[in-house]
Amino acid sequence: MEYVLSMVFLTEYGEKSTLSISGVKSTITQAQANALMDTIIVKNIFLPNAGAFTGKSSAQLTERKITKYEVA
Repeated sequence: MEYVLSMVFLTEYGEKSTLSISGVKSTITQAQANALMDTIIVKNIFLPNAGAFTGKSSAQLTERKITKYEVA
């Protein structure tokens, strides 16, 4: 199983911007996701086209099952 954390931020231009991180642990908690989002906002290291992150909108953890096939 692969787990992806998708975080939706509010931006300085009033838009929403999504940042997704794949390969996170399945045990990540709501508090940890919240803290990560707070850190991303405070550090201001990402500058998407929609402007700097100014707030949090939502977050979700998605579980994906991947089946690989061998092809000749």
